[in-house]
Amino acid sequence: MYGVIDLGSNTVRLVLYKVIDNTIVPKLSKKHTAGLVGYVKKRRLTPEGIQRAVDVLNDFKMILENVRVERLYIFATASLRNIENTLEVTAEIKKQTGFDVDVINGREEAVFDYYGATQTIDMHDGLLVDIGGGSTELVFYKDNEIITTESLPIGSLNAYTSFVSDLLPTPEERKAIEKSVTGQLASIPLPCKPIPTDVICGVGGTIRASCRLNHILKGKGSTGAEYTYRDLQKMIELAETNRKTAISQILKVAPERIHTLVPGMIILQTIAGYYSSKTVIVSRSGVRDGYLYHKLETAGIIQ
Repeated sequence: MYGVIDLGSNTVRLVLYKVIDNTIVPKLSKKHTAGLVGYVKKRRLTPEGIQRAVDVLNDFKMILENVRVERLYIFATASLRNIENTLEVTAEIKKQTGFDVDVINGREEAVFDYYGATQTIDMHDGLLVDIGGGSTELVFYKDNEIITTESLPIGSLNAYTSFVSDLLPTPEERKAIEKSVTGQLASIPLPCKPIPTDVICGVGGTIRASCRLNHILKGKGSTGAEYTYRDLQKMIELAETNRKTAISQILKVAPERIHTLVPGMIILQTIAGYYSSKTVIVSRSGVRDGYLYHKLETAGIIQ
């Protein structure tokens, strides 16, 4: 058994895997909604935020004491890389938990997203989007090769904390999120090769939750791991026109994302509109799977 802990801006997740025929297969998953980005003040993670991370990791440590894990890898994304006291935080985590945390940069996160997603989705060309709590990763790829990657410093949770005053965004707040994302996209140089972006490969909890929300809104018989740009628009419009219904439906599919799901969908819609994408295909795997696969491949455990 091999383990990964993903110390994210919104959620912290432990996943245990088995290696079967050179493939990693998830066997156990547990998460905490820690909301670490909400503890960031003046670009520093506060002592309360550090303790929150420590408490969650120690909870996972208790689980791991009862499971035989051959190797455990712990990494952090925007939660720790977008702050000024990263070294202080990782040192305190090491002191209180014994865990070494690998803080990966935006390009590494995007690459691991891609290699994780390609474990379950067969897409030769396109755009991969991973909306995390504190950042959004983009991967442009063609002929099964990464052309370029980008990391936007906006995710579902910091979009909520920066722009939203109540539980769900108002139309004006939605426009503010869209303006911020569009401004960041406008600064991205176009890939050197033309890449079809009709289809987005969606990675991460926000996009998986939005797919479940689409299923429940469409009713009985709605299945599949994809939805259209128009479906995405309808979900966002519902949050603006019928807040009570939107809240009740989000609580059914992702109660821990009640405040972050709609901001995350607005980020996705803005990206899809910018690149004229028509469909989102949802990947079951992503950065954790890609990170572990890379580690095990480097160690010679997977050939």
